[in-house]
Order: sequence, then C-alpha cells, then structure tokens
Amino acid sequence: MGELPVVLGLGSAVLLAAVLAVRFSTRLGLPSLLLYLVIGVLLGEAGFGIQFSDPFLTQALGLAALVMILAEGGLTTRWSAVKPALGQGVALSTVAVGLSIAITGPALHWLLGLDWRMALLWGAVLASTDSAAVFSVLRGVGVPRRIVGALELESGINDAPAYIAVVVLAEGTRIDWSLPLLVVYELGAGLLLGLLLGLAGAWALRRAALPATGLYPLATVAVCVVAYSSGQLLHASGLLATYVAAVVLGNSRLPHRSDTLSFAEGLGWLAQIGLFVLLGLFASPERLLESIVPGLIAAAVVLVFARPVSVLVSQLPFKVPLREQVFLSWAGLRGAVPIVLAMIPLSHAMPGAQRLVDAVFVLVIVLTLVQGLTLGPLARVLRLNADTEPKEIEVDAAPLDELQAELLQVKIQPGSRLHGVYLSELRLPAGASLSLIVRDGRSFTPQRTDRLQRGDQILIVSTESAREAAERRIRAVDRAGPLARWKGESGT
Repeated sequence: MGELPVVLGLGSAVLLAAVLAVRFSTRLGLPSLLLYLVIGVLLGEAGFGIQFSDPFLTQALGLAALVMILAEGGLTTRWSAVKPALGQGVALSTVAVGLSIAITGPALHWLLGLDWRMALLWGAVLASTDSAAVFSVLRGVGVPRRIVGALELESGINDAPAYIAVVVLAEGTRIDWSLPLLVVYELGAGLLLGLLLGLAGAWALRRAALPATGLYPLATVAVCVVAYSSGQLLHASGLLATYVAAVVLGNSRLPHRSDTLSFAEGLGWLAQIGLFVLLGLFASPERLLESIVPGLIAAAVVLVFARPVSVLVSQLPFKVPLREQVFLSWAGLRGAVPIVLAMIPLSHAMPGAQRLVDAVFVLVIVLTLVQGLTLGPLARVLRLNADTEPKEIEVDAAPLDELQAELLQVKIQPGSRLHGVYLSELRLPAGASLSLIVRDGRSFTPQRTDRLQRGDQILIVSTESAREAAERRIRAVDRAGPLARWKGESGT
C-alpha cells in the first residue's frame, strides 16, 4: 500500500507534463509523440532508472492503445469530408502499402545485408503511417479537405494490411498462392464486421434510454472494442473492424454525440500519452546510438524512394496533380504504429528483431523532425493551403424519451451561411421548431423576424420522425444559405 501513492503521484505528474507538452509541440508544429518519448526515456534506465524490457507486455499494451487511437480517429472522421477521397484513401492504404514493402525490403536487403524475410519484415513494419502523428501536425496546416480525407483514411486503414504482413512474416507463414486470398479474407471480413457492429451499435444506442449522459460515450467506445476482439476471434482484421465501426458510429445520429466525441478525443490522447511514454521506457539510449546508421538508411529509403513511388503508382487512376502527390508523399509520418509492429517479431524471438526495434525508434524520431517541421512550409510552397474552408457546423442531439422527441443543439461557426438568415427563411420541416437562441451569454425566445448570427447557439425541438430532415436542412443552409433548396444543396 505504501507504493500506491507514489505510483499514482508519478503517473499523474507524467500525465500533466504530457498534457502541457501538447501546447509547446503545437507551437513548434511537431507531433507531441516526440515529447512523450523523451518523457519515457527520462523515466527509464538512462534517467530515473525504471527498468522495463518486456516485449510481450509492450506489444499487448501497444495494441490496446492502438485500438483506442483508431476508435477515436474513426469516431471523429466526418464521412462528408472523406467520401470525395475514398478511392484515393483506399489505394494509399492497400496498394501503396504493398508497393512500399516491395520497394523497402529489397533495398534494405542490399544496403544493410539483411536476409530476405527480415528485409521484407522491415518493409512491412515501415509501411504503415500513423494517424496520431499525421493529424497532430496536419490540423494546423490548412490543406484542402480532399487531401486531408485521403490521409485520414490512409492512416486509419493501412494499419490493418501492414499488421497482417508483419504477422505473416514474423510467424514464418509459408508464402504461396493462398496468401493473397488470406489477406483479402481478413480485410473483407474485418470491413463487413465493422459495418455490421457499427450499424447495430448505432441502432441500439438510439433506442436505449440510459440513465446517465456519460454512459453513452462508454457504450460507444465499447462497441469499437468489441469490433476489434470479434475480428481477432474470427481471424479477420480486428484493426480494420475497429476503425470501420467507429466511422459508422461517428456518422450516425447518436444521442449526445458531442459528449461522445469529446470523451473519445480525451481517451485517444490518453492512449497516445501512455503508449509513447511506455515505448520511451522500453527504449535503451545505448542501443539507439548503435542503431543510428541503419535507422538513417531506412529513413532515407522510405522518405526518398519507397513513399514517393508508392504514392505515385497508387494515385495514377485518380489523376492527382503532381503538387498534391508531393504533399501526400511528404505527409506520410511514422509514429507509434511502426514501433508497435516491430514488437511482434521481437516477441517471437526472431534473430535481428531487437535491431529492427531500435532502428525504428531512430527512424520515427528522424522522420518526425524532418517532416513535421517542413510540412507547413511545403504546403505554402505548393500553394495547397489557400483554399481553407470554414469549420463544419456541429449538431448535437439528445433524446427526450417520454415526449418521443429530440433536442438538437447547434452552434453557428465562423464562415457559416446561417449568419444573417431570418428565422422565417430557415424553413424547418413540420414537427421541428427553433425554441431558443443563446447569444453572448444571453438566452431569448426567437421570433420569425429575428436573424441568426455567427457564434449563436440554437436549440431545436423536433419529433423523432422530423429529426433527420431538420438536421439536413440546417446543414444545407449552413453551406449554401437560405436559397439552398434552389441550389440543389442537400446538406449531406
């Protein structure tokens, strides 16, 4: 019992330090994972002397954190933003992964003298980008939605094929004609399972009258975790099932949706902090120094050759402009995912696996510094940050069970075309009524002659049958103004 206060105090101090570090990393334009890794290293054998060297536990905790990160990424993904880039994102997360392995493996076989299986294993580990690393930098760059959507889909989906490739190579699975069929089954079954569980979870949550608001976020995240475990038990891709289920849930009419997204975002940050600090604890500074040369060689192969070629080939069917291809190539940041994947061969006691883990640490640090510091300036040089768009309007819903109605809460964002719209022009469907406006901290009951303003928060009471049409109309006017119907704007 005497050690418990020390452990809790140390854990809380690390968490607070990591949270404060986010502010500094955002100012520098760097993923905060670097600071978390530094905290872990300082706590480890080279600093406070905490000894941690269990690859099995690191792999297990790493996969658990990865599931939470994927769940948060899927829940916060807006389908309207990624739909235009669906083909590009899928190609980047499948075709580009295969090409990256095929390029990186032979190159490192020749440059580092690795045997073929280990060389391909290096390629598989390094093929996956990291959503946490990508978006902690990408949020402040301001590139077009299509590019953000493609990168978001890539980072959410490509963990699954990379994980399958690493497991196949680490377990020594025979590589023959049946292997592509196995990969297709695992990805297809994971996709289907994620869709089914996401739809079922959304249906159940909409009809459940839970006694507390905080239970809805817990139940939503639990559905995502069930998707992962079900996928693994059925020998499908649990990682893909997690992300797909989260995307379905995040784009469904969930009760208390904004509370759920806020909870998921906090859980995602907690998973990232815990994971990177853990990986920092596992790292040995002495071994990392010895792995600088192979790490730099692998980083150069990925950054200069494998990533650009795989992006170029995978994007050929979509006629992506060259400047966008350059940005997509440079934005493929590596983070926690390659390090977690590198733990798999280490847990299988493969010869040379420790060298792989240490080199991946070096590669992640180098690429994060090089790409993270230059991504914003590159977007400006390529003129890709000029067409930034206003933030999409947020519509939160809460059920009023006994009244068989729903309460919609809407905040009018800067740049929204709801600004200046008269209530008489809003034309909500029958069964929906705007009941309250909160403006500058003051609430009042609106009249038909009142006009909406940016920054307003409005409350709409709607019957269950009119709820979807009311939200669709609000989103339509947000994008196209009061003449949305004449412009053919659907709001979806």
